[in-house]
Amino acid sequence: MPLDRFPFVSLIGRLLMCSLFTVSGIGKLMAPSATKAYIAAAGLPLPDIAYLGALIVELGFGTLLLVGFKTKPVAAAMAIFTLVTAFVFHAHFGDANQQVHFLKNLSIAGGLIQFALCGAGSISLDGLRAQRASAPE
Repeated sequence: MPLDRFPFVSLIGRLLMCSLFTVSGIGKLMAPSATKAYIAAAGLPLPDIAYLGALIVELGFGTLLLVGFKTKPVAAAMAIFTLVTAFVFHAHFGDANQQVHFLKNLSIAGGLIQFALCGAGSISLDGLRAQRASAPE
């Protein structure tokens, strides 16, 4: 089935996917000290830089995914970020709650990989650029 047959499906998928990142990013933005302490407690060096990186991915890349701009590389970077956070923050398999978060991150990464492979669809900035590039002059 061609991707453009149901153009709103990809848009809805991007909206649902980015909602998680946006809410998480806003939470980090509202509680920087707590977030940096959590990062440091996980043993990551340079919590200030890790915090800034998380904000860039969650708010910046999340917004790019929503509007469908440079979707393939953005989604690939977000998938890597999500896998890294799964292993750094949620790989405590003796804790059932952390195991659920780990598996949730794996599932999110799977969805992001789909966007990295298939792109944003026609209702996106990438789709608009592609339409303009293929339009006869």
